Amino acid sequence: MNNNPNRESSESQCAKIRYWLESGNTLTSIEALQMFGCFRLASRIHDLRDRGVNIAKTMICGPNGKRYAQYSIAQ
Repeated sequence: MNNNPNRESSESQCAKIRYWLESGNTLTSIEALQMFGCFRLASRIHDLRDRGVNIAKTMICGPNGKRYAQYSIAQ
């Protein structure tokens, strides 16, 4: 359940993120910020998983050695 006091904004972000992922795309936190204005992608992923959306997480190691999550619809 989404306990965010700004519920309408997070619900809108959830809908956009779900559509993006269900269209066969992947999404990282920086992409979510750029595309949807979403600062808390992990929270939106959690909300979607609570609704039964099967989302996979892959950890990516960037060129600078930093690791980050990339989300997609699980196959």
